[in-house]
Amino acid sequence: MKAEVAFYQQLEESSVRCEVCPQNCRIKPGKRGVCRVRVNLGGTLYATNYGEHSSLALDPVEKKPLYHFYPGANILSVGTVGCNLSCGFCQNYQIAHEDPPTRFLSPLELLSLAEECKPRGSIGVAYTYSEPLMWYEYLRDTLPVIKDGGFKNVLVTNGYINPEPLEKILPFIDAMNIDLKSFSDRYYRTNCHGRLEPVKETLKLCVGRTHVEITTLLVTGLNDAPGEIEELSQWVAGLDPYIPLHLSAYYPAYKVNLPPTPRATMRTAREIAQKHLKYVYVGNMAGFDNNTYCPHCRSLLVTRQGYRVSREKLAGNRCVECSRILKYFAN
Repeated sequence: MKAEVAFYQQLEESSVRCEVCPQNCRIKPGKRGVCRVRVNLGGTLYATNYGEHSSLALDPVEKKPLYHFYPGANILSVGTVGCNLSCGFCQNYQIAHEDPPTRFLSPLELLSLAEECKPRGSIGVAYTYSEPLMWYEYLRDTLPVIKDGGFKNVLVTNGYINPEPLEKILPFIDAMNIDLKSFSDRYYRTNCHGRLEPVKETLKLCVGRTHVEITTLLVTGLNDAPGEIEELSQWVAGLDPYIPLHLSAYYPAYKVNLPPTPRATMRTAREIAQKHLKYVYVGNMAGFDNNTYCPHCRSLLVTRQGYRVSREKLAGNRCVECSRILKYFAN
C-alpha cells in the first residue's frame, strides 16, 4: 500500500525533494529515493511500504538490545523493507536492500496483534529489522494508536532522520536503541553512504526525552581503533554517562568479508568505554559479564545468561541495597 510522504517539496518539472531524512533525495518522476520505498509519481512523492510488514516475531526486549527497559519482558517486533543507509556489513540486507514478500497490517490490526501477545509477557511493539524511520508515514499513524492502547513503542534505528519529522513522532516513542556506527564521518561516508553529524543530532534531540540506549558494531580494522572508542565514549558521556552502550561484535555479512571482531578487541573497547560510561555491554559474543550492577554500591541488579534474565536487587528503577534512584531504567 502507498501513502503520500509526510515531508517533501515539489520542484520544477515534476521533480521532488524528500525531506524525511538527511539524504534529502531529489527525485525525478518515476524514480525512487535512496531508501527504495519512496517513489515520485507525477510530481507526488509516495511511500510504497505503508503498513507493509516483512518480518514479525515475539522477541525478548534484550534482543533489541535494550537492557534497561523492562528487563525480562517480551515485545512484538515488526519490520518493513528499505533503508536510507547502505552499510556493506548489513545484517538484515534481505529486507533492507532486497524485495521480500510483505503482509499489510493497518494500525488497528497491529494493535490487535499487540493485545494478543500481551498474555505472553509482551509490553508493546518494537519497530526494527529494517530501518523503521523509512516507515515514517506508517509510524506517524501507528505510534499514537499503540500508545493509546496502553502499550510501549520502541524504535531500533540508525537515527538518520531530519529533526522536524523526528519531533513529530518523538512524544509517542517510549524507547530507542540508536546505532552510532562509528565516531568517524569518513566511516559513515565510505561504509554507510551517510554522515555522522545527523546521527549525533538525533541523539542530542532524544536523550532526556525518551529512553535511549546506543549500539556500536565494531567492524574489524574499520572502526575498532582504541582512539575512536575513546572519542565515541567520551562524547556519549557528555550527553549522559548513564546511557547504556552496547558494543557488538561483527561477523562477515552481505558485502563485507573481514575477519570477525577479535575477543581482545572487544575486551579493550569495553575497558576504554567503561572509563567514561556507567553501563557498557558486549553483544554478539559469549563469555562477557553482561549483568547490571548498581553504579553507586555495585550491588547486582540484573543477571543475564543469553536472553534469560533475572532481576535481583532491582525494584522498579531503584536499587534495593542502597535505595538510590537509577538513571536510565524503565520498569
